[in-house]
This record gives sequence, structure tokens and C-alpha cells, in this order.
Amino acid sequence: MRDDASAETVERGRYPDAVTPWQDPAWREAALAWAERGLAAHGLRTTRRLAVRLRPWSVLVRMTAEGEPDVWFKANPAAAAFEAGLAEALARWVPGHVLKPLAVDAARGWSLLPHGGTLFRDALRRDPADERAWEEPLRQYAAMQRALGPRAGEVAQLGVPDARMAVFPVTFDRLIEENATLDPATRTALRELRPRFNGWCDELAATGIPDSLDHADLHDGQFFAPGPGRFTFFDWGDAALSHPFCSLLVPLRTAAERHGPQVLPKLRDAYLDPWTDTGLTPAELRRAVSLAWRLAAVGRACSWGRLFPGAGEAPATTGDAESARWLRELFAEPVL
Repeated sequence: MRDDASAETVERGRYPDAVTPWQDPAWREAALAWAERGLAAHGLRTTRRLAVRLRPWSVLVRMTAEGEPDVWFKANPAAAAFEAGLAEALARWVPGHVLKPLAVDAARGWSLLPHGGTLFRDALRRDPADERAWEEPLRQYAAMQRALGPRAGEVAQLGVPDARMAVFPVTFDRLIEENATLDPATRTALRELRPRFNGWCDELAATGIPDSLDHADLHDGQFFAPGPGRFTFFDWGDAALSHPFCSLLVPLRTAAERHGPQVLPKLRDAYLDPWTDTGLTPAELRRAVSLAWRLAAVGRACSWGRLFPGAGEAPATTGDAESARWLRELFAEPVL
């Protein structure tokens, strides 16, 4: 599919009717010109052979840099515009753990990102039966979260959404009341769950693990394996400032889908390795994971509100339906 002469391909996935800024010629030209200036600042030039991926939550343009690996321009909606500034800050705070942007416009939510090497998802294909492949990236991710804990205030100042346990009950109420797709029975059941929900938040906060950055969507396509034993994380548009253990929901589900649920305890314990000096017993750490697994569904529900205005035909086709699906997960018992 070709949307205009400057793009070789425009791919919309499961969202053929999604409305994004890419449809605006003036916006498109401004974005591409900004990306070209960002490349020029690094002595690079694009051939303007483009592949464009449009989603209700992002515009991603793959650009061919002459004589170099491809680079990516990314634009976020206003509710996720913090990603650009966050990515720039993370490159300073935890270098080596994240992609370092080539250029950032934090006000507009634009980023120009380098080639990151082999995607972890592709690395997995080399040995699809390796059940331990997730262990080291989870350890490194947890170590990064521990390093970021003292910077929680700075993370918040960048506009990263607040999903700390102290505010989660209010967030929970808002999600229930504002969602247009919840049926009356589910809405009532969620309201009745509120006292238990408060208890889970209080218990998890009482563990004393400092709040940190939660990627919130750390599946196998969200980080690179650029070299043996090395991993770099990217794509922070769903991120929140929250209990760090909430990050485990998505990667453990992803690993279990590939290898089966028997891998979950070992992967959980690999993630917990960097937290063993916190003064909590192994049983207390595992209990915290169980609580965070359940509560992370609320963070996932929140992230579906970060869409471009008019991004779908109706709320039921985009954010509200997905948010409702995640809210229903609160009724399920955690598998860990």
C-alpha cells in the first residue's frame, strides 16, 4: 500500500481505519524534515526510502540512512509524548541498558532512534526450545529498575504517568466510571472488588520496594540482543512510575505462551535476583510478585488511553474495549 509518493509501504496492521497525524501532509513533511536534520547532525543522510507503520498509539517510520543501518522516526500521541524525553534521560541515567536516541523533540513527542541490533524475538528463533533465554534479560532489566529507583522524582517530572500504589485506587475508580464498553454486571463487580483492590495496593506498598519505572509492555519485541549476554530496552510509550514488579506481567505471559507455564517460577526468581538484598525473604518477594501480577492489569488498562485523537471509529474499536479486557483480568487468580 502507498499513501503518498514519499513512502514505499504504509502498514496499518489490525487498525486499517486508525487516524494518525501521518494523514496531514504538512505534519508529515515537518516530521520527515526534522528527522533528516537529526540524521544530518550525525553526518548521515537518508535516501527517503520509507516504510511506515501506523497504529492508534504511534507513527513509526523506518528510514534508510545512506551507508548505515536503518533508523526509525517515532511520533507519540499527547498522552505518551513523555516517551521522547524519557528515552533521552534513560540514555544518560542507565547507559548500555537502553537505546540512545539520535535526536529528540520532547515537546512534540518525536524521537529519532538508531538501529539496535538483533531483536530479542529474532534471537529466540535461533533456539526456540531454550526455556532459560528470558532469565538474563529479566535480571538486567531488574538491575536497571533498581538503579532508577532513586530517580523516581525525576521520572515523574518528565510527565511519565503516576501508577504508584498510593494513587492506584483513584485510577481504578476512574477507569471503571469512564469506560464506555463495560457491561453493567462487570462494572458492578469491579466496584464491589474495590475493598480487596485497596488491600492489594496497601500490601504491595508495605513491602518497602521503592517505586521505579515500569515498562508495562515488555514483550519479546521490546528489546534488543546486540551481543552475547547484552540487552537494550526500548519503546517506553506504555511506561509508568509504579511498583517495579508490575513489569513482570507481560514478559512472563509472553514466555509462558512460548514454553508453557512451567517456566514461570524460574523466570520470576531470575528477575528477583537483584532484589535479594532488600531485607525481604524469598517468600515475601514472591508474594509481592503475585500482588504486582494482579495489579499490573490496571496499568495495562491505563495505557490504552494513550491514543491519537480520533484514532478509531469508536471507543469500542480501540482504547475502551482493550482497557475493559484488562480490567476483567483483576478477577483472575495470579498464576504465580
